[in-house]
Amino acid sequence: MLNFTRSRPQRPNRPNSLGGMDFVDPVKKSGVVRKIIFATGLIALCIVIIKTSPTFSSPSPDNLSRGNLGAVKVLQDMFPEPGRLQFIYADLGDPKAVNKIFSENAFDAVMHFAAVAYVGESTLDPLKYYHNITSNTMVVLEAMAAHNVNTLIYSSTCATYGEPDKMPITEETPQNPINPYGKAKKMAEDIILDFHKTSDMAVMVLRYFNVIGSDPDGRLGEAPRPELREHGRISAACFDAARGITKGLKVRGTDYKTADGTCIRDYIDVTDLVDAHVKALQKAQPGEVGIYNVGTGRGRSVREFVEACKRATGVSIDVEYLPRRPGDYAEVYSDPSKILRELNWSAKYTDLEKSLQVAWKWQKLHHNGYGPTKTSF
Repeated sequence: MLNFTRSRPQRPNRPNSLGGMDFVDPVKKSGVVRKIIFATGLIALCIVIIKTSPTFSSPSPDNLSRGNLGAVKVLQDMFPEPGRLQFIYADLGDPKAVNKIFSENAFDAVMHFAAVAYVGESTLDPLKYYHNITSNTMVVLEAMAAHNVNTLIYSSTCATYGEPDKMPITEETPQNPINPYGKAKKMAEDIILDFHKTSDMAVMVLRYFNVIGSDPDGRLGEAPRPELREHGRISAACFDAARGITKGLKVRGTDYKTADGTCIRDYIDVTDLVDAHVKALQKAQPGEVGIYNVGTGRGRSVREFVEACKRATGVSIDVEYLPRRPGDYAEVYSDPSKILRELNWSAKYTDLEKSLQVAWKWQKLHHNGYGPTKTSF
């Protein structure tokens, strides 16, 4: 998903804008804008979750085949204030459609969240990932340049680092991705940085670590399409097992060189991630680039995660241990000191079990994902 911020006057007779946000007067805007950005950012950060729901509709099967869907609609009763949050469908692989959006709106900034993001799937269908992540980012940059939009907040990933020799990972750690997902993201980063050399664009690149959790107010949660469950995140897999959708939980890889043999990851709550984007947008400066790790600075093993999920759900989940998944790496966790120093950001929701409890609450209320609610199972 692309999230655009807008403060200039609206042009007449134009359609809804993709993620457009109308800012209020400067003397009033600080608190209101922060809330609007928070809500919009939370939608955007969960966009892969929404668009992969089995009940989510799309413009065409071809668009879904490459994961090119660029935005989703939001229920009007979720954000009822007219003119604040407006969403349209767009295919970021279609330059004409993207340019039409830019030509009919006046944007000040773009937050580029749109990406398919399953490591396992990327090893099986790499072209989908290069199309969706790398090629589509070029389309966005070209449209920004053509329409003089000069602020970009880009969602990247710790997967660009691959499997470093030393932990924790800093922003200076060499980028050697080992799967198509990480490679596609690094290529997109390289394109952005090369383009930046020829422009006065303000660029912020946020390298996410492993995102978990749900909106604390219960509006958004994780609902992958059934066919992606085999490649999905450990949190979704745990919840599927707890809900009885799958017969137990499959843990892939128990022979890594870690304390308990399972992979170690840095799990960042989505609410903290939203706050990182707010601060990045506030600090973005023309002609400058900021690159930041967004993580807690602490690694947790898959075994630890599973035990926390059992406690959060209250369900005794059966676990099956299988060989490694292609493209995975043993240990990755962040050094978030740079983002603390420069953006005054640090993770606050660091209790793994509590984050999973919040996410589990959403799961229990949304048995069909974004279809009709079902409160018991």
